Amino acid sequence: MRLDGFGLFVEDMGRMIRFYRDVLGFEIKEDEDTSNVFLVKDGTLFLLYGRSDFEKMTSRRYEYLKGVNGHSEIALYVDTFEEVDERFKEVVSKGAQPILEPTTEPWGQRTCYIADPEGNLIEIGSFNKPFGH
Repeated sequence: MRLDGFGLFVEDMGRMIRFYRDVLGFEIKEDEDTSNVFLVKDGTLFLLYGRSDFEKMTSRRYEYLKGVNGHSEIALYVDTFEEVDERFKEVVSKGAQPILEPTTEPWGQRTCYIADPEGNLIEIGSFNKPFGH
């Protein structure tokens, strides 16, 4: 099996589309009242799927945490330490919830964390070199 992508089950689709499109710059073309966003970002499938639609499809109810949760993270890479700082300021100014201000870690990565409107953690990090090198 190969990793194809990842998805988030969302409560408020319009709000999440606006965040990922307008704050993080994902190229989401679907209308805000859609039930399913399916896009490929940098070669990876990214899916937003309405919680209620998923529950109908599977005929089950699920538990969802409120607020910031620590179940998973989405990691975004930038090429330089300076860009970590710039992107953090930019996305917080556009409404992202700050979790961890940019910090250079002992393993050589500069990283920071924000949360999306439904509390999913997003890391913006860099090893001060272009991605994949």
